[in-house]
Amino acid sequence: MHTRVVNAHTLEPSTGERQKNAWIDIADGRIVDSGVGQPPASHGDIRIIDAGGGTVMPGLVDAHVHILVTTTNTAEIAGWAPSYTTSRALRAAGAMLRRGFTTVRDVGGADHGMARALKEGLVPGPRLIFGGKALSQTGGHGDFRSLNDTSAPCCQLKPDFGRIADGVDAVRHAARDEFRKGAYHLKLVVSGGVASPTDEISAVQYTEEEIRAAVIEAENHNRYVTVHAYHPRSVNQALRAGVRCVEHGNLIDDESIRLLVENDAFLVPTIITYEAMYEAGAASGLSAGSLKKLDEVRTAAVGALEQAHRAGVNLVYGSDLLGHLQTRQLEEFTIRARVQPILDVIRSATSTAARLLGMEGEIGTLAPGAHADLLVLDGDPEVDLTVLTTPERYLRHVIHGGGVTDIAMLV
Repeated sequence: MHTRVVNAHTLEPSTGERQKNAWIDIADGRIVDSGVGQPPASHGDIRIIDAGGGTVMPGLVDAHVHILVTTTNTAEIAGWAPSYTTSRALRAAGAMLRRGFTTVRDVGGADHGMARALKEGLVPGPRLIFGGKALSQTGGHGDFRSLNDTSAPCCQLKPDFGRIADGVDAVRHAARDEFRKGAYHLKLVVSGGVASPTDEISAVQYTEEEIRAAVIEAENHNRYVTVHAYHPRSVNQALRAGVRCVEHGNLIDDESIRLLVENDAFLVPTIITYEAMYEAGAASGLSAGSLKKLDEVRTAAVGALEQAHRAGVNLVYGSDLLGHLQTRQLEEFTIRARVQPILDVIRSATSTAARLLGMEGEIGTLAPGAHADLLVLDGDPEVDLTVLTTPERYLRHVIHGGGVTDIAMLV
């Protein structure tokens, strides 16, 4: 059955173009035609979606999620069966679709099976662009062993955030293995992190030679490398080694900005996760040491975002929320709107995100030929951002791959 959206006030994020009294035709999961005014006569069965003069825009992209991390209680996760871990992850993905995210990029944990289950509609959820397990050096952000843990990492077969690989050869092997398993990108953790127990935020992780080995493998597979990094020493080394994207980047300096712009690289700030964890305090699951590190990066986050925006860096939407905090996924829009025009923030979650993912023309647009991922909103998010950030009130329909669902029915 074909679907036609009518009486729409469309928003094309890349250009900012608005059209009133517009219509969009959908068939076989794609946008096949669109126009303004009276639509052409239909032939055969067609489902009509009346937007009622509301905004119709592309579905949203969150480029930094961890659907696997449905709790921050690491001891609890250790006892879960892979089947249970996966079931919880797919349920979390479904909740993201209810918030209007029709595509998400997982940067640590999700795999081919999860992406396949979502693609086949076995459970409701967004399109999942996964990178498999993140790569970490021993003692890095992906090594969650405590100081008292003398065990060696073994097998790494269970679903998990990351895997440990030390040295050029090991990084090359791990990269090839993740690409063998279908990864769309490769993530390296190249600086200390908030949640990891034994490293400092300013710690530089991986050598330039190790990073370069991963970049070469990614290029050979027509993929790219993204890196977890806060400190400019780590960010700048990774950018010089040829990575395409930086996650977080809270402490970037002028050299970081220069390299991001010159390399046409992407930055994915994830400010809401720091705000949410800071407000939750110990209830976030973080130790006292991690909360101290959290405050270090939290206070610098908005300033780094503003600096990058003013310089014209490619900015992409990301949330990085873990466990029960994922309910705050849309609040990143509110934070960014403090220092960016609303349309630019919307672009970060649509057209710019599509460029990062190598899916320009496929997602983040209303152009014919694109995947039919649309939001039907009661209101105009450019005028009132809460139209986008309170889906329970304003989001009438999520159209994902041509499938139309009344938001109230997505339970």
